[in-house]
Amino acid sequence: MRAVRVGIVTGSGTYALPGLQVSGASERATAFGAVVVTEGRLGGVEVVHVSRHEPGHRRLSNHVNHRANVLALRDAGAEAVLAVTVCGAVDPGLSLGSLIVFDDLHFLANRLPDGTLCTLHTEVGGAGRGHWVYELPFSEALRHALLDGARGAGHDVRDGGCYGHVDGPRFNTRAEIRMLAQCGVAAVSQTAGAETVLCGEAELPYALLGYVTDYANGVSAEPTPVSELARLVAASSDAFATSLSGAVGRLAGAAPPPVGVHLRFD
Repeated sequence: MRAVRVGIVTGSGTYALPGLQVSGASERATAFGAVVVTEGRLGGVEVVHVSRHEPGHRRLSNHVNHRANVLALRDAGAEAVLAVTVCGAVDPGLSLGSLIVFDDLHFLANRLPDGTLCTLHTEVGGAGRGHWVYELPFSEALRHALLDGARGAGHDVRDGGCYGHVDGPRFNTRAEIRMLAQCGVAAVSQTAGAETVLCGEAELPYALLGYVTDYANGVSAEPTPVSELARLVAASSDAFATSLSGAVGRLAGAAPPPVGVHLRFD
């Protein structure tokens, strides 16, 4: 039984994927810009990897080219996308250094870092234009693969929680975090909302694994020291790599179906 070709997107602290047996890297041109895609094997499975921020954290969250990243993965043959993000806990019940596999999304702004609407449908009358319609935005099959991969690697992981996309590069005020808490957000970061939407439009099933590096502003009595945040960002890389290595091997056979349906007009 063949394994699904998996796209992997990593963020802060994981610029090269530990354990990836690299077979090559190339710059892929897309309608929205060029992206360096690394190909190789992880856990015995063919994967294609994109680093959101690029080595050296060249791109801050407001510089990430999400549309190009998603199209480059699709063009490289990815049939599903597993993404990871370090995140700040809004739910005080989340422990620092723990993992969470999200099952819902708070991204009301629906905008890319440059302020334009978050969509692949940029041209009037463009082929494939339409509305992405769904109940929940993440692939259940991929979510369960991430949960099994993390548990198999011995990590503490929560099943479910709402991911909150916030604009960076600054962190959030206490008032902003209180508002997100009232909406049921479990944890926040600055990049994965756009990926979720764009993978949905591209009909790429997508799931997101978070690693808690700090408590968001006002969540704990004492702020998380920046030194502790930095330490946990560095530690996240191994947790992500071992979880992903286990997850990709659980995706043998047919690729998971796209999330939801598309109401198209051509």
